This record gives sequence, C-alpha cells and structure tokens, in this order.
Amino acid sequence: MYWDGNMGAWGYILMGVSFLLFWGAVITAIILFARTMGGGSRRYDTGGGPGGSIAENLLAERFARGEIDESEYTARLTVLRRVRGL
Repeated sequence: MYWDGNMGAWGYILMGVSFLLFWGAVITAIILFARTMGGGSRRYDTGGGPGGSIAENLLAERFARGEIDESEYTARLTVLRRVRGL
C-alpha cells in the first residue's frame, strides 16, 4: 500500500479533538493548582481569622461599610458571642 502523507478526514478530526482535550487538561491543571496555592477567597475560610468567627468578621465588614450603626453592631456582636459561649 502506498501512503501519500494524507491522514484523511478521520485523522484530522482525531487530531483536532486531541488538541482540544490536551489544552483543556493543561488549563484545568493550572486553575486547580492556582486554587490550591491559596487563590481562594478568605470569606469562605472556615477558620474565621485571628479576630473571631466568620460571622463576627462579616458583621465587622458591614459596620465598616456603614450598613449598620454602632449600637446595632454591638448588640449583634453580643448575641453572636453569647451563642458561641464566649
């Protein structure tokens, strides 16, 4: 049999599909690596941070943005700490 270097239609289709799968895997690996290296948001961190729980941090953010006043902040903070048993 003589092969003239032409892959045929199925060869080109397979080459295109494997090209997309390869680069999709490379991009997915890069994204997953970036997420595991600390690229995530601290808002969803279960540790809460050095100052308290996640709820306390969110309450402090709302107070800092001016969404709630000082009396409401202290009242809600007292309730949160009472529920946590502090």
